[in-house]
Amino acid sequence: MSSEISAQEEPAPGDVRRVITASSLGTLFEWYDFFIYGTLAASGIIGQMFFPTGNEQLQTLLAWAGFAVGFCFRPLGAVIFGYLGDRFGRKHTFIVTILLMGVATAGVGLVPSYATIGFAAPALIILLRIVQGLALGGEYGGAAIYVAEHSPAGKRGFFTSFIQASVGAGFFLSLVVVLACKWSMPTEIWDAWGWRVPFLLSLILLAISLWMRVKLSESPVFQAMKAAGKTAKNPFRESFTYPGNGRRLFLALFGIAAGLTVIWFTAMFTTLGFLQNAMHVEESVAQMIVGAAAVMGLGWFVLFGWLSDRIGRKRLIVTGYVLTLLLMFPLYWVMGYAANPALAHASEEAPIVVSGPDCGFNPFVKTQDEACSRLLDYLSKRGLAYDLDEAPSAAITIGGNVVNGHSDAELDGALKAAGYPLGTVVPSAPNMGIIFLVVMALTALSGATYGPVAALLTELFPPRIRYSSMSIPYHFGTGYFGGVLPFMEQYIVARTGDPYAGLWYSWCVVAMALIVTMLLLRERDLVKDERYAG
Repeated sequence: MSSEISAQEEPAPGDVRRVITASSLGTLFEWYDFFIYGTLAASGIIGQMFFPTGNEQLQTLLAWAGFAVGFCFRPLGAVIFGYLGDRFGRKHTFIVTILLMGVATAGVGLVPSYATIGFAAPALIILLRIVQGLALGGEYGGAAIYVAEHSPAGKRGFFTSFIQASVGAGFFLSLVVVLACKWSMPTEIWDAWGWRVPFLLSLILLAISLWMRVKLSESPVFQAMKAAGKTAKNPFRESFTYPGNGRRLFLALFGIAAGLTVIWFTAMFTTLGFLQNAMHVEESVAQMIVGAAAVMGLGWFVLFGWLSDRIGRKRLIVTGYVLTLLLMFPLYWVMGYAANPALAHASEEAPIVVSGPDCGFNPFVKTQDEACSRLLDYLSKRGLAYDLDEAPSAAITIGGNVVNGHSDAELDGALKAAGYPLGTVVPSAPNMGIIFLVVMALTALSGATYGPVAALLTELFPPRIRYSSMSIPYHFGTGYFGGVLPFMEQYIVARTGDPYAGLWYSWCVVAMALIVTMLLLRERDLVKDERYAG
């Protein structure tokens, strides 16, 4: 794939550590900025402030749609900043991306609510999410390539794994900051304006990141290409015309990026939403459990990155995919039972059946027109599982007993009598431990598929078009398969009444990724000992 132009001097250990630290912290801060929105969307604040509809399900879906918008613009950011990174250098490009991200994140914290400025509020939020998506589209590729091109031969998987771990660390930091801010102020202040503080704190993180990155030197591989006059004239076009690159782009998008991102999101955001919404676990408790597992699970990324230098990238990723397909549903079943045993017991002993003519539920409307749809709306808002049956008129049975009145109060009473817990719960200490172990297992699956990826994608593409070729498929895959995951899963759950049904989206994407990776990824394609440009 490459031909040697000029050997590079091996970077000093201190220089490598400085490169890894600055790149990883910058990536951590940038993902913190991006995930703060998702953390608060899961708690319902974003929907209440910017997408009020009078329908909680619709508010949540719109908030997650705003989350997805940022991901959907990541590919465009990859095109723009990939071009700049291949033409003008890695260092300056990812300085620009982190500046854009910090300013946009702080901007979200300054946007007035819908109650104050009306439709301008969600419009501004969407605009700022677009800027965040563009910035993130250029950040990851730049940081990963910068570290990889400074890494000694045989250690690229280990060194770049710190970039991968920084993504999870950014999610953990977003949870810590949200919890710290909530606990440091009265509830009424948090609900009124305190939730804005985590967004505004990004300005401090921005200053630290810029200070560290400005002090870095350019990648030695890019310096060699520039000195030899071998940089790409049009890296975007060459990414699609370079011999053999079409197969590599397809593999990177559908085999690597799509699979790893849905596993990571399933381990983090799906778990958090599942505990808070479907299992009714108290919000702060759910955030602490997931946050603790997220930070403890960072070691998986480094371990599997290190291991990939020894046994190969493909073997780890394929194994991670297979185990995910086998274990995803069982792990969630265990977590659901541990999170709310009373709810699990009630669902088994007194199943809910809704019947009616052509009974359906549309989560996108403010109010449901049909009696049967209103019953489904009621159950969906409370995160309760149900089965559907055909009948001449709308009816609901709980444990085989017909509920005569269909008002919220009458339904609440019938559910409580059947043993359904309707309020939030705090799991027992042993059950919290079980949930923690389940999330740790999910993060291990994510680490196996995510830890080696920065090294793999860097090695897959030639240096002259590496920034573009790596970033474009990665951000298409993570942006469209991963970015829409919370929305798709929430929609599937809302339509089916099954709190586990949304997992089928992740399962199918991982199955596709496994097939593509097994067929198209060849270890011999990966240039692991590169210390030159070509």
